[in-house]
Formats: sequence, structure tokens, C-alpha cells
Amino acid sequence: LSYVDSKHYDNTVFHRVVDNLLVQGGSFTPDYRIKADRGLVRSESENGLRNKRGTVAAARRLDNADAAGAQFFINLVDNPQFDFVSSADAGTRGYTVFGRVVEGMEVLDQVRSVPTKAREGVSEAVPVQPIIIKQALKQD
Repeated sequence: LSYVDSKHYDNTVFHRVVDNLLVQGGSFTPDYRIKADRGLVRSESENGLRNKRGTVAAARRLDNADAAGAQFFINLVDNPQFDFVSSADAGTRGYTVFGRVVEGMEVLDQVRSVPTKAREGVSEAVPVQPIIIKQALKQD
């Protein structure tokens, strides 16, 4: 929430869009410069929350469950493959769900089918036309 409070997410882009999976953002400006993280966040994937459609989860490196920073993804569908299974390793640790979309899923349903292309250093599925997050708000 400190990223939201500090307006870190304002005027960033969804830099990864994968239909029938997720949209990801949180670190890139519209010209694909990366914004600095505030440090790494420990995994809380054992919190009982599931990666269901419309939930928001911490993106992280595939090989380190405790390597989440500012990036997040929104599940476009139920993604049980991202849920906690065990703490044996990063592959079974899952992704930490920490929020949900309270309004606007219909917009994400439009975003999910935009044309994408690979962009080195960013993602294999970057929208051809930047999709800008104008403002991130938290609901009390």
C-alpha cells in the first residue's frame, strides 16, 4: 500500500498482457524506463487467499518467492497454478494475493486481447500501444 500512497503506480503501464492469464504492471513508465523498487517483500502466499479472477498478486522472480518488489499482476481468470502448495521451494510457494479489483474488470477484459509484441528487457507480451495506469487507489 505504500506504493499506492506514494503514487508510485500513477502513470505506469501494464507491460505484460497474457490473454486468459494475467495483466502485469507496476514498474515501467510509458517510455519503458523502470522505476525503483522500495526493496524486496517476503512472500505471504500462505495467507489463504487464492489467485482467483480479479485478485491482485505480487509479481516476483520465478526462482525466489521472497523477491517481490513493486510489480503486481491481476488475474484475468482463476489461476490455481499460482496458489501456495508448500514451502519446499519457490516453484511450489505460489504468489501472494494481497488485493482485488473492486471496479473495472470490464476494462481488463478489453485489455486482455490487445496486440502484444516482445520487447527486450521488458516482457515477451508488451502491448503494442501502451496501456497506462493513470492512478492507483486503495479502498478503505
